[in-house]
Amino acid sequence: MPFQSPLVIQTAKADFPKAELSLPYVSGGKSENADKKINHKIHQTVQQLVHSQGSLEDPNAQMIGYFEQKNNQKDYLSLSLYNYAYTGGAHGMTLQQSLTFKQSTGQTYTLAQLFKPGSDYIGRISAIVSAQIKERKIETLEPFKSIRPDQDYYVADRSLVVYFQLYELAAYVYGFIYFPISVYVLQDIINEDGPLGAMLVND
Repeated sequence: MPFQSPLVIQTAKADFPKAELSLPYVSGGKSENADKKINHKIHQTVQQLVHSQGSLEDPNAQMIGYFEQKNNQKDYLSLSLYNYAYTGGAHGMTLQQSLTFKQSTGQTYTLAQLFKPGSDYIGRISAIVSAQIKERKIETLEPFKSIRPDQDYYVADRSLVVYFQLYELAAYVYGFIYFPISVYVLQDIINEDGPLGAMLVND
């Protein structure tokens, strides 16, 4: 695999009444067109998060947007976009949406696309999550059965991290619940031409 230098990630600010958003802006990739596609998708996702939070009409309402870079190597970028909003009530709500891109083309990946077509990635990941729930003694709201086919995830170095939104799996106090899974555990079903395949290759 040819050496691919990381993308340059800068912070762009967007402020409007009661809201302050910091979003990632990428540049320096091999293709200017791919950089544009990535930035467009990020911008679109930030807007969706803002709309999902509802109205900021409450006098005490506020919104803060921020991001974390999870992976920026081997031609893949994975990041999480967060949006915290207080719109009245007992406490605010934070949403998280993660995006994984191929840097040279700007393509985004669903969870299913990380695996070979037809592989039972849902069953495999669900079994691992189930074991971790028991091991970590997480008190779930409902008995855990399975991840969603499009479960939220990001790619970190040599691992896939699937996670659950607030209230999706357990009480608010747990926050986001993350389940890191080594790529080597899933090696036989990984799509070798995707982000996880790249993480299996030693530099």
